[in-house]
Amino acid sequence: MAEGAFRAAAAQSGLDCHVDSAGTASYHIGDPPDPRAIAVARSNGVDIAELTARQLKADDFYRFTHVIALDRANLEGIKAHAPRDGTATVALLLDAVNGREGEPVPDPYYGDSAAFEAAWQIITEGAQALVQRLANAGSDPLA
Repeated sequence: MAEGAFRAAAAQSGLDCHVDSAGTASYHIGDPPDPRAIAVARSNGVDIAELTARQLKADDFYRFTHVIALDRANLEGIKAHAPRDGTATVALLLDAVNGREGEPVPDPYYGDSAAFEAAWQIITEGAQALVQRLANAGSDPLA
């Protein structure tokens, strides 16, 4: 959902950027998003049905300016995979939202469709704030 929400926010603001989502674990590689995530994104005007899961790679810390996590456990996993000389800024998505720094996005996986909608709203808030910071501050708004 985060990739779709960020792409939509970037397109709306005119921010030209490359976005790609990845997980820290390997067990969903090649799978599409959860059907509930697809449905919620679609109901909010964003198509994520064609996305497929991949695992974070060391190269990502050089190819991207930012590697963004949605919760603290994934943030720690990302930091554990980061090469010492990696150039990407690693942060939580909600670090971009004033007053929400350090907050995780709740994982909706074990919830119902309402949990996915709530997560979408939080992710969208973070994505819009990050896009705004990138557009206004350049490439390192969370460092």
